[in-house]
Amino acid sequence: MKDLVANQLIKYLENRGIKHIFGLCGHTNIAFLAALSKSEKIRFINVRHEQLASHAADGYARVTKKASVVLSHLGPGLTNAATGVANAALDSIPMVVIAGDIPTHYYGKHPHQEVNLHADADQWEIYRPFVKRAWRVDRPDLLPEIMEKAFALAESGRPGPVLVDVPMDIFSKEIDTELFDKLSANAKVMYKPSIDDELAEKIVKTLAEAKNPVIHIGGGVMLADAANELREFVDHMGIPVSHSLMGKGTLPDDHPLTLGMTGFWGTKFINEKCRTADYILGLGTSFKEADCSSWYQEYTFSFPPTKLIHIDIDASELGRNYPVEIGAVADLKNALTVLTRVAKRLYPTAKQSQALKAEIAAYKQEFKASNKALEESNDFPMMPQRILADVREVLPRNAIITTDVGWNKNGVGQQFPVYEPGSILTPGGYATMGFGSPAALGAKVAAPDRVVVSLIGDGGFGQNPAVLATAAIENIPAIFVIMNNRAFGTIAGLEKAHYDTTFGTLFIKDGESYSPDYAAIARAYGVEGIKIETAAEFKPALQKAVESNKPCVIDVTMLNNPVPTAGHWNIMDIYSPGKKVHHVSTN
Repeated sequence: MKDLVANQLIKYLENRGIKHIFGLCGHTNIAFLAALSKSEKIRFINVRHEQLASHAADGYARVTKKASVVLSHLGPGLTNAATGVANAALDSIPMVVIAGDIPTHYYGKHPHQEVNLHADADQWEIYRPFVKRAWRVDRPDLLPEIMEKAFALAESGRPGPVLVDVPMDIFSKEIDTELFDKLSANAKVMYKPSIDDELAEKIVKTLAEAKNPVIHIGGGVMLADAANELREFVDHMGIPVSHSLMGKGTLPDDHPLTLGMTGFWGTKFINEKCRTADYILGLGTSFKEADCSSWYQEYTFSFPPTKLIHIDIDASELGRNYPVEIGAVADLKNALTVLTRVAKRLYPTAKQSQALKAEIAAYKQEFKASNKALEESNDFPMMPQRILADVREVLPRNAIITTDVGWNKNGVGQQFPVYEPGSILTPGGYATMGFGSPAALGAKVAAPDRVVVSLIGDGGFGQNPAVLATAAIENIPAIFVIMNNRAFGTIAGLEKAHYDTTFGTLFIKDGESYSPDYAAIARAYGVEGIKIETAAEFKPALQKAVESNKPCVIDVTMLNNPVPTAGHWNIMDIYSPGKKVHHVSTN
């Protein structure tokens, strides 16, 4: 039996359980869209810019923990989407990008919108530096197996995005349906590697005999869906837990053994607990620069004398930044299951350290008290600490928060309590400005019954306000809280501190601080827009937005004070050698 490739591809995606596709049309992919229009199982989320599609798909995949699907056009469509795909790659988010391309019979002729300055028909190679693999489909009969490989690769090992580049004539060719049908016999979920009892015994005994061990977790624990397994192991072993930015929320912030975020935006207490540990068990973490104070031994981690046990699904992470005494390549859900079972066999009674828990509780109370005046300040423009405190008070424990880049990301990592695993979505490795608002759309599509709030700066939101068109048309009730300091605030604070200027970082018109009226812009898109005029107005406005269950923009003017830092970042030494200079306020 014969059928069009586009029709069979949609059927394949339906059979894989794909429920949403994020994308934008182009002349190379309309055959795919025409086939998609007949589907009763897949909803197409239409956007106005491909970067929105890839960021929304990123947020969607973080919530569902399955590969999301992006549809793109060639040329500017492919390059527009690239930023979001690269962001997903650096945060290990599974994604399958399906892109239309020039017709196969025009290879070498440089047809409309193709980039071929170095080789004929090689536009798909633009993605090679950051995707796990990129395929160009040169014959219709190759597509079924390529699609199967694409999903398997995106979701296996260290997850990440892949590209399937389809010349537009391939979509419209006929194919023997048996080529797709036979894939149904292939397993769609693969068993993942674990550790054996012998290694687990060695790790558990080492940690049990250590004087002051610490478990340091990264985003890999959430990617493995291992939050529950981590908590069971921590509760039995009684070991305190620090986390990277991407590991935040995996163990709730109100857990008695949660220390908090390390590194440049970590606090002195947390960094010292890690620096003075005799053993650290690293789980699903890359020990990246910001989380490790640029790897300076005097600030966050000190390997040696501290010894490292490191478990990760990606062998290349073991020993990359710190020497490893015990390294294991394993899926963390499986590995933690074995570790806990062995720990309970070796030590039937859970280890408890009331003194340690009391020390951590006292630190948390002290840190909270240090921010109390700022969290309760009635000043306007609002203090960022007050914004975060009001948001936390209004939202339910399981609300999903997305951040962008700047105060919203750094301040949330340091000061905003997260209580449910996987409820904070933030751009880590690529640190992409513009991630927060479209990621909120994807998160809300994935979890329609949960409150989703995007905490974003005006710089990030201003990059792509067309996110509101999708929110309105698709009726996606995400809430966008714009923490508006009328600047690229974090960079402004850096430039002011080191060079005594804010050139190119503040939004100025005719010598005056400038901002568009984002609430009015929201209303123009057909979305509720609220402009906050006093600190007292913010909390009720957010409560109203949550209760309305409609998309809403809340534009709140914020003071541009830097997030307090106790760690270090090497850029400070580059800017101001021999000096201890961080950020300063530009207000």
